[in-house]
Amino acid sequence: MEKRVFKIDASASLILEGGGMRGAFTAGVLDNLMDRGIRFPYIIGVSAGACNALSYMSHQRGRSKYSYTKLMEQYKYIGLKKLLFGGNIMDFNLLFHKFPEKIYPYDYKKLADAPERFEMVTTSCRSGNACYYDEKNDPKRIIDIVKASSSMPFVAPIVYVDGEPMMDGGIADSIPLERAHSLGYKNSLVVLTRNKGYRKPSKGTSVPFFMYRKYPNLRNAITERNAMYNRQVELVEEYESRGDITVIRPVSPIQVGRMERNPQKLLDLYNEGYNCAEAIEFIQ
Repeated sequence: MEKRVFKIDASASLILEGGGMRGAFTAGVLDNLMDRGIRFPYIIGVSAGACNALSYMSHQRGRSKYSYTKLMEQYKYIGLKKLLFGGNIMDFNLLFHKFPEKIYPYDYKKLADAPERFEMVTTSCRSGNACYYDEKNDPKRIIDIVKASSSMPFVAPIVYVDGEPMMDGGIADSIPLERAHSLGYKNSLVVLTRNKGYRKPSKGTSVPFFMYRKYPNLRNAITERNAMYNRQVELVEEYESRGDITVIRPVSPIQVGRMERNPQKLLDLYNEGYNCAEAIEFIQ
């Protein structure tokens, strides 16, 4: 794998795409960064990227890996049965309460003390636009935000943040490169969970007439999501071709689905992420 160089400076940003269980790739990348003591002035995560970023922010190396492998092996916390009988394809109570509170306690103090700027992305059901939260002190609000950021349309419930209905950040801003640049963090390391050249189907997602009827802007955002995502990927590839940003992504099309339940496949993807990050030489 070709060795690349990334210089950490005051304008450096770490941008983490979501992708459900494909986030195991990102977990491997972040563990590699933690093993080498690599930190960024600004970190932004979407959906699974936000979940992984929380463990990176608290310096809990291996915590995300545990959630994708050991926790999955023990609880099989995702699947259609959970959707049919619980109204959510994922066990949010396990993932956002039992896991951080009892199974593998989250270090909220380290997050609060972290000097880096950190944002998580959600989508407002009312406006259909992306919302960016930088909460680092209130544990309940942190969980509300990351839960909302991970709440996938059709298969997970709406989550309220400060009384406002929110859903998956990837609906409105899947790869928040422009958000980072708008804040002045233009030296970006972007972690994607799809191989180079991947595009979503050009046809938009059809929203059943009975879903999200109170939120027409959310319905529009879901319909336009594929087109938005493809534009963002094209922007990433354009910047990358000019040498303006660095991208870490799976080398070839991955065999892990968004709802993957096989711990070995998830571990293999984690290891790929770790090795891809190892190919980057960081200069601080």
